[in-house]
Amino acid sequence: MSASRPTLASLARDLASGAVTSRQLVEQCLARIAAPAGEGARAFISVATESALAAADAMDRLRAVGMAPTPFAGIPIATKDLFDVRGEVTTAGSRVLADRGPATEDAVAVARLRAAGFIHIGRTNMTEFAYSGLGMNPHYGNPRTPWRRDEGRVSGGSTSGGAVAVADGMAFAALGTDTGGSCRIPAGFCGIVGYKPTASRVPQDGCTPLSPSLDSVGPLAASVDCCAVLDAVLAGEPARALKPAALAGLRLAVLRTVAMDGLDPDVAIAFAAALEAFAEAGATITEIEAPELSEIAPMNSKGGFTAAESYAWHRELIARSADGYDPRVLGRISRGRDQSAADYIQLLAHRRSIAARANARFTDYDAVVFPTVAMLPPRIADLGETPVDNGDAAYTAANLLALRNATLINVIDGCAVSLPIGAEDGPPVGLTIAGVSGNDRRILAIAAGMERLFRPA
Repeated sequence: MSASRPTLASLARDLASGAVTSRQLVEQCLARIAAPAGEGARAFISVATESALAAADAMDRLRAVGMAPTPFAGIPIATKDLFDVRGEVTTAGSRVLADRGPATEDAVAVARLRAAGFIHIGRTNMTEFAYSGLGMNPHYGNPRTPWRRDEGRVSGGSTSGGAVAVADGMAFAALGTDTGGSCRIPAGFCGIVGYKPTASRVPQDGCTPLSPSLDSVGPLAASVDCCAVLDAVLAGEPARALKPAALAGLRLAVLRTVAMDGLDPDVAIAFAAALEAFAEAGATITEIEAPELSEIAPMNSKGGFTAAESYAWHRELIARSADGYDPRVLGRISRGRDQSAADYIQLLAHRRSIAARANARFTDYDAVVFPTVAMLPPRIADLGETPVDNGDAAYTAANLLALRNATLINVIDGCAVSLPIGAEDGPPVGLTIAGVSGNDRRILAIAAGMERLFRPA
């Protein structure tokens, strides 16, 4: 990874040696958030300045007497606006929840991070109610990817602000959610690492849902090891470093079905170079078809689980406050109104069938690989700031393409890492390393082994 983007492990060493204090880390992040020429105003919905500084001082005092709860205590991280944080209002990137009142307790994920000593530095911007793969938000602004920032390109959704916060050093990691790629797409578009765990691995209590059937809670950070540390904490396990897997002898499946269609040339070139590097390192590369995955798009023709389940959560709120929604999000949620109970029951059965067939196919391999997103980050101006611009055709097409590859893993309830494989000074390209449900630590170890080829230590 870039020398300018420290890892959790390097920060822990610096804190232990006294080379830096937690207060200094928090002050550094706060300064970057506040920088007039930076993305802080678009990446963050609110900043917890006073509480973050107080927590940093507390962690510094604990470390001074040998009482820091973990080696990572005192490191500031950003929190997606879907999660309850005690004393703060969870708006889910929307205006219609502004009068919700502050949360009385932390979400489980937030509480576990706090118990490990991580410091909540602020709430990050996101697609309203997490319902898009592009990351645009008409209420709080559109965070821009670092790549060609002067052109104003999307950072990916829905955890848009969290990815930009990590990429720009406004936080050293971010807590996100992933329903159809919302950790991995922005990681891919911003040149960082994002992780989607097996959904049951991390409790979702205290997190505003999008689609409970597909939602999962995961981290975005500078490295695979960083994501592994955070994943362990979020899962209620001891924070621990990860041993990278050797690539020699690995059986890697290149997923041809759906995932390789219509790749941007830069994505195709970077992906092909990655496969060549894996082969040179001794991995066996096999191209496979998974025809059951072609059934996902037709299965979702009426909006799928996300429309049905989000509409169930939103329908009373829509009846009161429809005018306050992002029209693009409202339109997608409202598709759930037209699904019947029979449609939903059929969805459940179809998903079980697809997942069973895909997982049976994937178990013959150590990991399945494909590009995280088929395209490069599009320009915001080309998508239209509002739904009436361009008839919304450009936005809709870009959103569907952004989500297409990543959502395959949510449907089968797998686990997946997005790893940056583009050149340091080139366009951002993400590589997905995926596995079957429950294979989280193995997939993280494989991704860590691959990471060494692209970002030598």
